[in-house]
Amino acid sequence: MNGFSMGAEFGLGSVLVVVAAFAVLVVLASTVKIVPQGYNYTVENFGRYVRTLTPGLNLIVPFVERIGRRINMMEQVLDVPTQEVITRDNASVAADGVAFYQILDAASAAYEVANLQNAVLNLVMTNLRSVMGSMDLDDLLSNRDAISERILRVVDQAAHAWGIKITRIEIKDINPPAKLVESMGRQMMAEREKRAEILEAEGARAAKILRAEGEKQAQILEAEGKREAAYREAEARERLAEAEAKATQMVSEAIAAGDVQAINYFIAQRYTEALSKLASAPNQRVILMPLEASSLIGSLGGIAELARASFPENRPEPGGAARAASAKPSPASLAGQSRPAASPAGQSSSPSSTAGRGVVFPRPEA
Repeated sequence: MNGFSMGAEFGLGSVLVVVAAFAVLVVLASTVKIVPQGYNYTVENFGRYVRTLTPGLNLIVPFVERIGRRINMMEQVLDVPTQEVITRDNASVAADGVAFYQILDAASAAYEVANLQNAVLNLVMTNLRSVMGSMDLDDLLSNRDAISERILRVVDQAAHAWGIKITRIEIKDINPPAKLVESMGRQMMAEREKRAEILEAEGARAAKILRAEGEKQAQILEAEGKREAAYREAEARERLAEAEAKATQMVSEAIAAGDVQAINYFIAQRYTEALSKLASAPNQRVILMPLEASSLIGSLGGIAELARASFPENRPEPGGAARAASAKPSPASLAGQSRPAASPAGQSSSPSSTAGRGVVFPRPEA
């Protein structure tokens, strides 16, 4: 009997020990809380928020405090679905986007709004329609960054009371209707053609300007060349005139000194120049020249006699004049020698009639 009592007491004590150990484990489990990185836990005391547990090992009062909300503190992505938007110029477009937000205050995010993600989504969609509806279609398609910035500023200010920070809002797609896209394509093509025509016209204008500048420079250079050539030609004529004047002066001085050969040289030079001009005349058909050089010399002698007659101080003595007259032919005889005899009326001169007096040189037709 005593042995049975002792065994029963030992078994009851073991059960109590096990129960006590289990109770201690339960208390410890309810007291120690481990919060993972990137999360915050809220602690409630009989349903009222008292504090926030940060990542790591934390202790709470068992049976009095409990974990209220487990809040994700990392940046989160919220997909904004496609929605229809009417722009200011009454164009209907479909737009969608994406929003990024991060919870900064776990208590506000847990207790200030019932459904945080749904609230942020509706707030972004509402402001997306509001901002895009206040803009024209052209601005809407070309200013996506401005749209995102305006929506971000408005949504972030409204969500500040929820303990969150809207970090970014991006517009993914803006899709106008098919007819509007086709019309915009035609408009873009017309604009590009217009721009191409403008560029082509500007290129042609620039080419004409450059060409005109080149022609202007060429004309300037040509005018300068003509001016220089005219200057050189005038200078050459001036020097030639000076040389002729000097030669004439020297001949005059020689004639005044009684040198008849000087006037012979001067007259022969003029005779040669006149003959050259006569030969180069475009309307000349026949040129008569003395056959013998003595005829030319005789002509020059006759001219010299005329010069002696013109200068009394160089006139020879009577006897010498008679001898000179007998030695040299008279101007009339010289003229007769230098010209062919005239043919009778109605008859042409034969080549034999000019055999001893001159040679006929026919000029080719012009």
